[in-house]
Amino acid sequence: MNPKVSILIPCYNADRWIAKAIESALNQTYPYKEVIVVENGSTDRSLEVIQGFGDTIRWETGPNKGGNAARNRLLELSTGEWLQYLDADDYLLPDKVENQVRFLSQLPYADVVYSPSIFEYWTGDSARQEILPIPQPHDPWILLARWYLPQTGSPLWRKQAIVDVGGWNVDQPCCQEHELYLRLLKAQKQFEYFSNPGSVYRQWSESTVCKRDKSETYRQRLAILDRAEQHLQEINKLTHPRQNAINQARFECARIIWLSNPTWADQIITKIHATEKNFVPGGHAAPANYRLTYRLFGFGVAEAIAKAKRDFQNAIAHLKTKPFLKQA
Repeated sequence: MNPKVSILIPCYNADRWIAKAIESALNQTYPYKEVIVVENGSTDRSLEVIQGFGDTIRWETGPNKGGNAARNRLLELSTGEWLQYLDADDYLLPDKVENQVRFLSQLPYADVVYSPSIFEYWTGDSARQEILPIPQPHDPWILLARWYLPQTGSPLWRKQAIVDVGGWNVDQPCCQEHELYLRLLKAQKQFEYFSNPGSVYRQWSESTVCKRDKSETYRQRLAILDRAEQHLQEINKLTHPRQNAINQARFECARIIWLSNPTWADQIITKIHATEKNFVPGGHAAPANYRLTYRLFGFGVAEAIAKAKRDFQNAIAHLKTKPFLKQA
């Protein structure tokens, strides 16, 4: 069986990158594919670049209705059994689709096949790459809570699975793929992990939807955690590892939120201890000294000490950069 794969590219003001994205889709070694682009009301040269590919792709243009509206339109236009979404500023390695389809042949029941992403960090005209791993356990509920499920271009998505849950949520302002992941998991769609990275996720701008308003991003992320927790409680599958993953994610959000809104951060910590009385944070967000202070004196004291330490280190670093004044 060789299922058809639709490679779907929404584009808005990406004339610097869109040609690379389309070329990477056309150059996939998997032959049973189609490439469709929805140009989303760009004000730059994106449409001109897209038109330059002629009849090697299908494309459509219209007013800007947002990224998820464009993804839903691509869903409607697609004729493949499987979908490869690709943002216009990202690209695929040549064998990405072929490798995941071959893996799928062993798992006919799968609905989402996800893999690590390759992050490409841009500074000016130079870039470096890093594979972002997806750690064990590969329990998709834990991975969702810890924000380890990958960005949009990593998975192959069964078209019917996305149709079954109503497509992409056009009212979701950010964390869009994670909100979709949540609905797919609630619908009991099957997630399978494949270890080969094949999608490149460019990090080049601070103007993406998740970076423009970081407080809104944290609000949406915490809302997704709440919805996941509530659903798992309702179906009696909120295991201790899943609860702990949810609370660890809340804690990591709270640490960053505390810098600008300590009251909100304290509310998050209160919720953590209401659901897991003996919660102790771990991981990189809670080094050993911080963790000890947290256990002995609580979140507020631990954060105050951490801030004092940061301020001291910054002051020392500032002094080291100042030139010494010549003595008279």
